[in-house]
Amino acid sequence: MKELSSLQIERLKYQPKLPASLAGGINSLTMSEGSKTQAVKDCEQIEELFKNTYGKPVVTFKSSSSKEACEKRNIGVILSGGQAPGGHNVIAGLYDALKQSNPESKLYGFLGGPSGIIDGDYIEFTDEKIDAYRNTGGFDIIGSGRTKLETEEQFQKSLKVCQNLGITGVVIIGGDDSNTNAAMLAEWFVKNNTGIQVIGCPKTIDGDLKNDQIEISFGFDTATKTYAELIGNILRDANSAKKYWHFVKLMGRSATHVGLEVALQTQPNITLISEEVEEKKMSLRQIVDYMADVVAKRAAMGKNFGIALIPEGLIEFIPEIKSMIANLNDTLAVLENDEAYKTAEENAKFEIIKGKLNAEDAAVFSSLPTMIKQQLLMDRDPHGNVQVSKIETEKLLIEMVSEKLAEMKKAGAFVGKFSAQCHFFGYEGRCAFPSNFDADYCYSLGYNAFALMKFGLTGYLSSVKNLSAPASEWVAGGVPLTMMMNMEKRHGQFKPVIKKALVELDGPVFKVLEENREKWALEDKYIFPGSIQYFGPSSVCDITTETLRLENAAKLTAV
Repeated sequence: MKELSSLQIERLKYQPKLPASLAGGINSLTMSEGSKTQAVKDCEQIEELFKNTYGKPVVTFKSSSSKEACEKRNIGVILSGGQAPGGHNVIAGLYDALKQSNPESKLYGFLGGPSGIIDGDYIEFTDEKIDAYRNTGGFDIIGSGRTKLETEEQFQKSLKVCQNLGITGVVIIGGDDSNTNAAMLAEWFVKNNTGIQVIGCPKTIDGDLKNDQIEISFGFDTATKTYAELIGNILRDANSAKKYWHFVKLMGRSATHVGLEVALQTQPNITLISEEVEEKKMSLRQIVDYMADVVAKRAAMGKNFGIALIPEGLIEFIPEIKSMIANLNDTLAVLENDEAYKTAEENAKFEIIKGKLNAEDAAVFSSLPTMIKQQLLMDRDPHGNVQVSKIETEKLLIEMVSEKLAEMKKAGAFVGKFSAQCHFFGYEGRCAFPSNFDADYCYSLGYNAFALMKFGLTGYLSSVKNLSAPASEWVAGGVPLTMMMNMEKRHGQFKPVIKKALVELDGPVFKVLEENREKWALEDKYIFPGSIQYFGPSSVCDITTETLRLENAAKLTAV
């Protein structure tokens, strides 16, 4: 048996809280339906692609005094995409609901992500297996993967595996792309009269899988609190040593929810928001000028230190670079089968690419340091796009801010001493021990996922709402996956995907940052949140994110 820390021993004992509607038991539920739904965008194309699962209603559950026994069911579960704290509790909640409905029911875990259901690589969960992973971080209980479920061959193989195991339902735990897989699989299973249901669960620390029905994806709470602890430590160090500027890149490629939340928890001197950069059409030079201006103003106050938060995907939101990367993605898709390009030396590859890009994008590509060009040409992600997380934006900005300060100094301005350190926080938060909030939320999502299956639904995402209230007041139900979809370009072709939720610049969360930005830049209003707490008063242990608190407060005010 593996060694356990004292904290893990105690966390294994924690019993997650459920919404009152689910706490009465899986066999004591009633379901209510809302009106028909439609896709968030490109409705006609989405309906054409999902003829059998499109337009279903949003559903909610309530507890009932009556009990209805369930027949034996075999269910399969998949962890898909990057890790997020709480994934093990989704499986635990699913397992407990399944066994509560009928003790003879079985839960199978497909190993290594979606490839497990294709290849028939699985384990059967037992009480002992589940109990060893309750309230723990990571996805190591069955592992994860990023295989796309989209071809006829994959669907046929998945069906055969499910039929061999007597599986009548599959739960896919993942982010927007993973739940797009779930929607595709659900549609195919219905179209081919297989009798197999598919339910998704919303996971991603990036926080960009949300809408009115999905208030937040699981893992966001724990990850942002983990990053806030680390950044709070750096802030305290900077304020103690008073000699370094720390440039911190934070995970979140397509949206800056993580950076925004961490900023509200710690109040750093500079926080860049990708969506704001795009909205204001800020050039790379404008961003550098803004950062250099803050550095110089602080230097004039005798403060040659500070901290800047930089979103992972920032470079992709800068208009001239976004255009170049889009052109580059298409160009690389064409060149991936070009032998002359594949065998060329590095500088020759740069020249070949410049020749394929349009004039403006070629000029932008040429202006970048060699280090950034190299990172742009690294192996692309599963969608055929440049791996933005591999681009060391924080180093690029340090170099350019340093150059700008040198120009300012040469022109007679006082800029003080600029000495910078760079950091990238991503993996540090993906497998942390889940907070009480994520432990409760994830357990509820898993339990609720089986409730959706119990009522015969498929092509739905498990939904638990009213999350800024105590867990007993949470609202359990489900939202059709097609309701969240639109068409986007992938590998040069338009495909159906779940639309990412970006930071709303007119929303209550960003407004707090905007209102305090100048004050935080100069006055050192640092907050040191410390580590996640599990035991103690609810005001310390069960607090949610500032993002959820502000968004739900705004909803109540609007009502």
